[in-house]
Amino acid sequence: MSTLLVQNGLLVDTEWTRHSDVLVEGSKITRIAPHINPAELPQDTEIVHADGLCVLPGLIDAHTHYHLISRGTVTADSFVEGSRCAAFGGVTTVIDFADHEKNATLVESSDRRIDAMSKAMAVDFALHQGVYRWNDDIPAQLAAMKKNGVTTVKLFTTYKNVGYMIDREADIRALFSACKELQLQVSVHCEDDALIQEINGSWNGGYEPKDHADLRPSEVEYRGIKFVGTIAGAVGMPLYIVHLSSKRGLDAVRELRAEGVDLTVETTPHYLFLDRSKLEGSDGSLYVMTPPLRERADNLALQEALLNGEIQVVATDHCSFTREQKLSSHDCRTIYPGIPGTEELLPLVHTFIASSGKLSIQHVVNLLSTGPAKAFGIYPRKGALHVGSDADLVLFSPDESWTLDSHSVHTAAGYTPYEGMEVTGRVVMTYLRGRLIMGDHLYLGIPGDGRFVPESLPEAYHD
Repeated sequence: MSTLLVQNGLLVDTEWTRHSDVLVEGSKITRIAPHINPAELPQDTEIVHADGLCVLPGLIDAHTHYHLISRGTVTADSFVEGSRCAAFGGVTTVIDFADHEKNATLVESSDRRIDAMSKAMAVDFALHQGVYRWNDDIPAQLAAMKKNGVTTVKLFTTYKNVGYMIDREADIRALFSACKELQLQVSVHCEDDALIQEINGSWNGGYEPKDHADLRPSEVEYRGIKFVGTIAGAVGMPLYIVHLSSKRGLDAVRELRAEGVDLTVETTPHYLFLDRSKLEGSDGSLYVMTPPLRERADNLALQEALLNGEIQVVATDHCSFTREQKLSSHDCRTIYPGIPGTEELLPLVHTFIASSGKLSIQHVVNLLSTGPAKAFGIYPRKGALHVGSDADLVLFSPDESWTLDSHSVHTAAGYTPYEGMEVTGRVVMTYLRGRLIMGDHLYLGIPGDGRFVPESLPEAYHD
C-alpha cells in the first residue's frame, strides 16, 4: 500500500482553514495533524512539500457532456480528453449525463454510459440519467436505477422536436411524485418550449450567432423555471436548476423560494463572465450554447446572487467542439452548441471570489467541491478533507497570475471561450485517490483508472 505525506500546506475545507499535514494511505486520507513525523512512516513514503500552497479537496464539475454524440458528430473532448482537462483544472470527479435511449430502460441507458466511461475515464465520475418519456413502468425503472447508484434524473422543458421533452404536465407531475417517493434528485434544463416556438414562428430576423440570444430570450428561462418549480412546490419536493443564465431566471428562482419551493441552483462561468457581445463577429459561432449568452446586466445579477449565497453550485456544462466544427456553420440553428470549460472552472471562480473582497477561498471550495458533493449524495467520500474521504487532493497556488488562451489550456477543442482573460490561482498538482494525475504541467492520468461513484441520498432529502 502506497503512502503519501503532504506537508505544510494550507488545508482549505468549507468547515475550516488551517496549516496541517495530510497523510494518505492507499486511496484514503488517514490522518490530518499540525505535524506528522516522517520518521514514523514507511521508508518509501512519498513526501510532498506544500509550503505556500493551498490544499483543496478535489473539485467536482457537476455538469459535463464528455463524448456527446450529437447531430451526426461527437464532441472534441471525449472521455480521455475530458479527463485531461479535468486533471489540469483540479477536477477529480465529474458528473456526466446518460441519454434516455430509445427502446431501452433507464437502467440499460445508465449502465451503458457507466460501462463506456469506465473504460476510458482517468478521473472519477457520477451520473445523471435523462428521462425523456413517461409510462407506467418508469417508477420501477427509477427504483432499479437508484439501486445502481444513480440518484439524479435530468429533464428538459424544451427540445420537443428532437424527443428530449416530456410534453404533458400530468406526466411531469407523475414523474416528480415518483422521484419524491424514491428520494431522487430532479435536475431541469429550463426553457419554455412553447414560447420558443412562438418566437421562431413570427421571427423576421436573421439566424446569425448574435440572433440566438433573441430567439431564446431570458423570458423563456423565467417561464421554464416557474413551470417546473410550481409543479415541484405542489408535489412538495426539491428541485435542482441547471445552468441559470439570466436575471429574469433569477427572478423566477426568488419568486419560487418566497413561496417555499426548495431549489438548488447551478450556474456556469460563461453566464457569470461572458455576454452576448461574444456572438458578434466572424468567430461568433464559437460562443453559441443553449441557453445563449445574455447581457452584461445578467452577468452582474448572477455575480451578486453568487456572492449572496443564492447560487449553490458552479459547474461548466462542458460540451466542446473543435474550432472547425463550431465554425462550419454561422446559422445559429445548425451550429454545434456548447463550449469547453472544465479546466478553466477553478481559476475563473477563484479570481472572481478573491477580487470581490467579500468571500474567501473556503467559498470557492463550497461552490466547486463540497456543494455539488452534498447536492448529489457523494459527500463526504468526495468534496471533503476528512479522515476516511477519498484522497482527492489539489495543490493550488492562489497568487499565481496567468492568462487563459489556446496555448495554456488542454482541451481538444483547440480554443478557450475565455481567451485572453487574466486569472489568479493555478493548479500545481492533482491527486486522484492518492495517485498523482497532474504535476509540473505534465499529465499522468490513466484511461480506465476513473471509477464510477455511486450516489446516495441527495442533501435536499436530509432531515
